[in-house]
Parts: sequence; C-alpha cells; structure tokens
Amino acid sequence: MKPLDRRAFLARSTAVLGAAGAAAYIDVARAKGAGAPADAPPTTPGGAAEGSDLEAREPFTGVHQSGILNPAPAHATLVAMDSFAPDRKTLQTALKALSNRAAELTTGGPIPLLEVDAPPPDSGTLGPDNAPDALTITIGLGASLFDHRYGLTTKRPRELTQMPTFTVDQLDPSITHGDVLLQICAQHRDTVVHTVRELMRTVRGTFQQRWAIDGFGSANRGPTQKSSPRNLFAFRDGTANPLTTDGALMNKLVWAGAGEPAWAAGGTYQVVRIIRMHVEFWDRVGLREQENMIGRSRDTGAPLGGTTEYEDPRYDLDPKGDRIPLDAHIRLANPRTAKTADQRILRRGFNYSRGFDKAGQLDQGLVFVAFNQSPSRQFATIQNRLNSEPMIDYITPVGGGYFFVPPGARGSNDYVGSGLFE
Repeated sequence: MKPLDRRAFLARSTAVLGAAGAAAYIDVARAKGAGAPADAPPTTPGGAAEGSDLEAREPFTGVHQSGILNPAPAHATLVAMDSFAPDRKTLQTALKALSNRAAELTTGGPIPLLEVDAPPPDSGTLGPDNAPDALTITIGLGASLFDHRYGLTTKRPRELTQMPTFTVDQLDPSITHGDVLLQICAQHRDTVVHTVRELMRTVRGTFQQRWAIDGFGSANRGPTQKSSPRNLFAFRDGTANPLTTDGALMNKLVWAGAGEPAWAAGGTYQVVRIIRMHVEFWDRVGLREQENMIGRSRDTGAPLGGTTEYEDPRYDLDPKGDRIPLDAHIRLANPRTAKTADQRILRRGFNYSRGFDKAGQLDQGLVFVAFNQSPSRQFATIQNRLNSEPMIDYITPVGGGYFFVPPGARGSNDYVGSGLFE
C-alpha cells in the first residue's frame, strides 16, 4: 500500500471510531476499568457530584440512559444536531458509532497508539489517559427524525412533537428543535469540551450541529450537603424535585408509560428550554418583591414564613395567599394537590452565561432541562399555569426543544436507539 493510501485508510478508520471496526479501541479502554465497580462513587444527594475524583465512573449501559437520575455535575454542554444520512442504514450506522464512542469515553482508559504518522484516534487534550470524570452522555431523538426520510414514522413515541411556542416564548429557530440531542455532563469543563470534540468527529458527515449551549452548576455553598444549587436570580433551584431513589415514583413520573411503542420502554421525554434571564432588570427589583414572585426566602430557600428549604409550604393554611402569593412561582409550578401530584417533573438544569448581547446587556440564564413521562400531562400543563406568573417580565425562553431519550444500551453489543431498527 502506498504511504498516501495507507494514511487515507487510517484517517477513514478514525472517522468511524466507535463502530464495529474500532473494537480494539473499546477493548483497551474497557480493560482499564475492568476491575472498577459498576456504579460510580456516591455523589452529594441533591447537589453536584464530587469534583475531586477523576476516576468516578457512571455506567453507560443499563435499562435507562445515564444523565437522568444522576445528580447533575458541575459542567454540561447540550448539542442538537440535524441528520444528513442519505438512508436508514446510514442513520443506523451513525447512531451505533455514536453510542459506541460514548461508551468508550464514559469508561475512560489509555489512548491506544497507532503508527507514528497516522492520525491519533483521540485528540489527546486530556493527556494519554482519559479519566472518566463521572462523564455521562445522554442521547435524545427529536420529532423531525421520525418524518418520511427513514421510514420511522410508525416508531415515533406517542407524545413526541416539536416543542410548541408558549405565550411567553420568543423562540429563535436557529437554537430550537433538532433531529438528535446530546447532553454531555462531567465534573470538569475540559472533560466536556474533549467529549464534544470526540463525538463530533465520530459522526461528522452524517450529523451536523444545529445549535449548542454550555451550562454550569453552582458550587455547593451550603448550609448543608443537601442544599439545592442557586440559579442566576440567586434563588435555590430544584428544591421540590421528586425523589429519584423512589422507583415507583420514577415509573409514574419519568419513564415511558402505557401506549408507547415497545422499543421505547425504559425511555423518557426530555424538555430543554434555553431561558434568557434579564438579570440586570431583576437586580433593580426590591428583595421582598423578588421573594414574593418566587415564593421563597432568597437566603435560606425556605418557603415564605418557613425556616428551612425543604419545609412544606402548607398552602392549605394560606388559602388566600397572605403568606405566599397565589401567583408565586412555587405555588403555580407545584400546587401540591392530589390532582396535580402526577404533573411533577424531574428537573436537571444548568446556568449559562454567554457574555453580552449586541445591545451590551448580559446574556445569562437557565438551560432548563426536565425529564417527564408525558409532556402534555406534565411540562406543558405546568408551563401554561406559569404563563400568568409575575416573573414572566424578567425571563424570555428563546430556544430548546422536545426530545425522546431512548432506553439505555443493553450491553456492549447494543447501542442507544437500536430498537428503532428491530
């Protein structure tokens, strides 16, 4: 083989790294972690994962994908992509390659050495050994992937549609919707950046980025390890999340239910909302008014009139809203009634900061991420209640989308989305 031909062959092999032809790479990476426990070390309940242990590992395979029930770590990037696969088989190959490469990266391990003049199989930005760093890669599918192109219309999850435009929205088409969504989370920023680069290399030519946004979590500043992180309005976010260790509750609120295609069992609907927070406007509002809009004390996170963050706000003792206004965010989002109990969602959001806009205003906000069993019963119902809250004057949802997160890969020979092609 001529030198040029050999280099071209190696480059092509690298381009599809993660597919069956890269099995040797997978074996090396998995051998590194062969003696490691299947589950990651314990993480802080209700808060960010521990940031000091680069060897923390979250398993990629399982009944459900990772990155859903795990406590949100410090850093994230969401990447929405459009598919340019010319046919169903090419799409299947790309999803398999994406899943396999994700399994390698979340497992971690040394980068294998090829010939000196061959393109390396990894960018190497983390060094010669990729530490797992509690990395999770969650793959979601948009409604547009189930159009006429790939013969998947009969496989479309029952409630998977494009995210509607709600009353408060000013959606920018360039940062909305997409065929495939990647949610990449880790304890350290360099791990996330490296992972995005490697996954994009794996699917280049089949999937093309539509939009992306970087997010970060607040540091755990107490007062306890269970204290919820703060958003950029300085209030604690996620206090009323359902308990992820309650399997029965997750089956009721998160995992796909009756009426879904058989392949979707173990999956969930993911709602992503890029919400611009007009922080400079917010900063000119009195603290008491801010707290009345939210319904909580800014310093402790306790419901107004209470003392601790997780205290029941007891709306039944405040029917006229004398203590917590009837249009307060927490009261509309979660009325805490028997009728609304099955409308709760599992939130896993991140803050974002994108510098300044063209008008010189700070471009900061929330990458709202929620998982739910039924967007119509849960997220959309909640959002429609929130359309009348006073806080709408201080926020503008500008992008995001609805996605269906398939069940996890069932083993090393399976891949996320395989049920679409069975």
